[in-house]
Amino acid sequence: MGLPRLVCAVLLALCSCDRRAEGVPGEAEQPTPELVEVEVGSTALLRCPLDSAGNLSHVDWFVVHKEKRTPIFRVRQGQGQSEPGEYQHRLSLQGPGPTLAIAQVGPHDERVFLCQSRRPRSQEHRIQLRVYKAPEEPTIQISTNGISVNSQEPEEVATCVGRNGYPLPQVIWYKNRQALKEEKNRIHIQSSQIVESSGLYTLESVLKAQLVKEDKDAQFYCELSYRLPSGNHMKESREVTVPVFYPAERLWLEVEPVGTLKEGDRVEIKCLTDGNPAPHFTISKKNPSTGEMEELETLDNGILVLEPAQKQHSGVYQCQGLDLEDTTSLSSDPQNLLVNYVSDVRVSPAAPEGQEGGSLTLNCTAESNQALNFQWLREKTGQVLEEGSTLQLPSLKREAAGGYRCVASVPSIPGLNRTQLVNVAIFGPPWMVLKERRVWVKEDTMQNLSCEASGHPQPTISWNVNGTASEQEQDPQRVLSTLTVLVTPELLETGVQCTASNSLGRNTTTIFLTRVGLTTLTPDSSTAAGPSTSTVSPHARANSTSPERKLPEPESKGVVIVAVIVCILVLAVLGAVLYFFYKKGKLPCGRSGKQEMERNTSI
Repeated sequence: MGLPRLVCAVLLALCSCDRRAEGVPGEAEQPTPELVEVEVGSTALLRCPLDSAGNLSHVDWFVVHKEKRTPIFRVRQGQGQSEPGEYQHRLSLQGPGPTLAIAQVGPHDERVFLCQSRRPRSQEHRIQLRVYKAPEEPTIQISTNGISVNSQEPEEVATCVGRNGYPLPQVIWYKNRQALKEEKNRIHIQSSQIVESSGLYTLESVLKAQLVKEDKDAQFYCELSYRLPSGNHMKESREVTVPVFYPAERLWLEVEPVGTLKEGDRVEIKCLTDGNPAPHFTISKKNPSTGEMEELETLDNGILVLEPAQKQHSGVYQCQGLDLEDTTSLSSDPQNLLVNYVSDVRVSPAAPEGQEGGSLTLNCTAESNQALNFQWLREKTGQVLEEGSTLQLPSLKREAAGGYRCVASVPSIPGLNRTQLVNVAIFGPPWMVLKERRVWVKEDTMQNLSCEASGHPQPTISWNVNGTASEQEQDPQRVLSTLTVLVTPELLETGVQCTASNSLGRNTTTIFLTRVGLTTLTPDSSTAAGPSTSTVSPHARANSTSPERKLPEPESKGVVIVAVIVCILVLAVLGAVLYFFYKKGKLPCGRSGKQEMERNTSI
């Protein structure tokens, strides 16, 4: 029995020697392959460094998978040819030696390649091809539901996705730039991968954690670590903040704008809390009569808008909050709101009247929660007449009629003031600016004639010709009347009169109409198709006893022109006479004349 066993052992040893001699893979340990690294999409160069003394014109290339050799390329007499299969159209020879080029390398090419030569003796060389692809920029998505600090288990914080990398990258989670690690019942990181049809990996990592109130502003992000032929690299996602829900511990009121408030301001009263989400708010104001807090209506949760703020908005306010999750209720501290005001500005007498030569006293009063300053202004000029609440108007004249404004202001609060306007009336007959006025017009055209008068009581204006008249009140003592009339030869001869009258008298202005030529342009004529306009306005108040002021008449222009022509003719005649005497030698001109004059002087 011992002899057969010995024979079998010898035969096995001989078979093993034959396999090693022929280069056929057996169970003996293979040498470490040469490592070649390349990125996806590039070209891999596989060099076959066999003995240079051998015949490199006869080389076979194989791809090895689980020690099974599959021929992919052969070289004969320096010429290469691909074997049928997956590499048939991607292989070529590079350079003078047997260097095999693999184009468009992908993840599926990460294999062991073998080159073999049998001449003059059997040789082979193994190459391990490593393929790399940088993943895309990682994306991060926070949990839309948010995280409650009362949760008993880690809840989903965010999801990180890294697409199209090779090999599978590593993910690291960070909070506030500090790396996170697995921690029982507090931090859990769950990662999974998908192999795309291209062979690339898509990594998805979910961070779950238990958070506390202090994490409401924490910044989370993920980092992908990967390797390329050039070395180790990493990519970071953007930083995100996760909604953290925690109960409120206190409430308070905030008023905008901050500082002193006054009537007319836009004021916002806000309820604020240190909880998230905010509870349901109500705002109440203390009733000064009953002392009870009364709920106010708000347009937004916890925001009361006072626009414009008024003095009745002053008072004590308070905010209440109800947590709908656990039905707990909180209240803020009461807060006093003060709206400074100036109101009820009054002038007495309310409708002041006086006689020419008499006097008036105007008194101004107002209400405010602050000390007031008073000032009197003339309405039509804005001139400051008096500092103080009383205005004295002695020795009244008709020019004193009109508006006076009392201004009540708080010096310590800029912009806080109120005013009251009062009109002073001076009794008297109507006042008109002129007794007569001349207007240049065109015959057979429509002309607008205006007449203005003032007085107390307010006068009415009438015209002595037919036309379309309209009357407009300028102020309680002044009225303006406009008459639209057709210019006829009769009107050119007689003119037009406007008469202002009241219970104390009447006054009249006569408007003379003068015909102008088609080419004559005057300030009072109109070249438009519609009616031209002429106005008689009381620029300087004058009653019927005032001296008349007349406009220069057109004939004065002709007199001036004649005078100028006469002067020119006189100068021409004088020049001719002087020239005549000069020619006759009667004038001592030139050097001889000068010498004669000197002799006469010496004598």
